[in-house]
Amino acid sequence: MIKICVVEDEASIREMLLFNLELEGHKVNAYSNGKSAFDDASEFQKYDLVILDVMLPGVSGLTICEEIRKYSNVPVLFLSAKGTTQDKIAGLKKGGNDYLSKPFDLEELLLRIKVLTEGIMPSVLDNECIKIGKKLVDFATFEVIDHLSNEKHVLSKKEIGLLKLLNQNEGKVVSRDEILDKVWGKDQFPTSRTIDNYILNLRKLFEKDPKQPEFFHSIRSVGYKFTISDKL
Repeated sequence: MIKICVVEDEASIREMLLFNLELEGHKVNAYSNGKSAFDDASEFQKYDLVILDVMLPGVSGLTICEEIRKYSNVPVLFLSAKGTTQDKIAGLKKGGNDYLSKPFDLEELLLRIKVLTEGIMPSVLDNECIKIGKKLVDFATFEVIDHLSNEKHVLSKKEIGLLKLLNQNEGKVVSRDEILDKVWGKDQFPTSRTIDNYILNLRKLFEKDPKQPEFFHSIRSVGYKFTISDKL
């Protein structure tokens, strides 16, 4: 599922974007003013696309884009009522990837979104794939694909089952008992240490620093919590 952030102060446009993007199967978060988006610029690396209005109260979209670029190369699509060639050049110079003038055609917007995101996440709408950091997990093939190097790693059936269970409960604590019951089954008798070893393997594969995990968190005496994003 593609994660999109919309920064748009005009309520009617913002709600229209949210409705139609969610209808397309995307997961969407929104800001209604520039100051809040600017303050959270370091968090935008967790999105697959940012749709950014240029003329915003508080802080302009151009300034927000500059700030985002300090932390991330996430694609940025500018929306603006200012549509001259000079305006578009200014947006691209600030780090934007595309620029669409208002009023815009919805079909054209969706096409531009597809072009900007199709290289990030293939098979995005079939719910068979998730992106963890810079790696894509394909639940159908058990493959983990590194987006930068294009290297592939094949997970075991238990690893993919554990990851799928954690993903289904993203942001929630999953107890060791539930993991043992749903992944290993009642006819098998692994120990909680077995789960710890599997989590350690997933950390080694996905985390930048397995000792300070960003995605796979230990909840002492309870179980584990999987988080892809603090925002969505």
